[in-house]
Amino acid sequence: MANSITLHLSPEDNIRLANLCGNCDEHLRQIEHYFQVQINNRGHEFQIVGPADKAKAASKAIQRLYEEAQSNPQLMPTNVNLVLRTSEEMPEKSDLMIQTRKTQVKPRTPNQHRYLERILHHDINFGIGPAGTGKTYLAVACAVQALERNQVQRIVLVRPAVEAGEKLGFLPGDLTQKVDPYLRPLYDALYEMLGFEYVEKLLERNVIEIAPLAFMRGRTLNEAFIILDESQNTTVEQMKMFLTRIGHGSCAVVNGDLTQIDLPKHTYSGLQQAIDILSDVQEISFTHFVAKDVIRHALVQKIVEAYEQHGKK
Repeated sequence: MANSITLHLSPEDNIRLANLCGNCDEHLRQIEHYFQVQINNRGHEFQIVGPADKAKAASKAIQRLYEEAQSNPQLMPTNVNLVLRTSEEMPEKSDLMIQTRKTQVKPRTPNQHRYLERILHHDINFGIGPAGTGKTYLAVACAVQALERNQVQRIVLVRPAVEAGEKLGFLPGDLTQKVDPYLRPLYDALYEMLGFEYVEKLLERNVIEIAPLAFMRGRTLNEAFIILDESQNTTVEQMKMFLTRIGHGSCAVVNGDLTQIDLPKHTYSGLQQAIDILSDVQEISFTHFVAKDVIRHALVQKIVEAYEQHGKK
């Protein structure tokens, strides 16, 4: 049965409204097609007609897009598609937001929401799932916020020195310089949130530290926010060593994708064992991301899903 919902967007802002609607109302047509509803609007007042559940979801999506139109000056169909995919599952109201020097970061999917909440309330956190789900970006955002609020004194970025098809030995420089290119997603996130020059200053002062996993042995990290990326490529011994480096006032985030293991054959992943052993420890959080959490191009989500289905076969 068709249902009608009336929605008034406030505060009224014609620029945000135009951004929400898109060129020739293309974004509204995109919402209509996705939810199979009819949308009519006069200024900031919208009428959504369709099945009750679909009309409610479309109303929620329009409200979220209106909020996003304030911080994103040019919404694109890809932005709209992401909101549509997650609008039915996100909490009705969520004020969860990470504030950094240059940007605000909000969760875009329910799993991202859970991931951020858990990082803010646990000392050790695992983020497990495919690339493009925001694991690294959100972890860096939490680290930057903690540093700027003086909750930690430094950020430590860690990665196992395992080749992913390319040989590290042929790259110039010492081990730290060899690992640097593999930490590019972390650098890119830092530059976006703090600015290039400020990040370089923090690197010079060792407030931000790049630490290949092999260099962590024997250390205790106090008052630090530590991010271990590509943790699926740690051995069992390396993972245990890393987790026991955590000191007072520190927070650790361990990210990995169990479908992208580059360890030698017959070598058990430290990430997989950590999941098996530590899942029942209440003080440690585990967030499992899936294909629908991918926030890159919509086609990336379909690629990940296709590979998941092939793996099941």
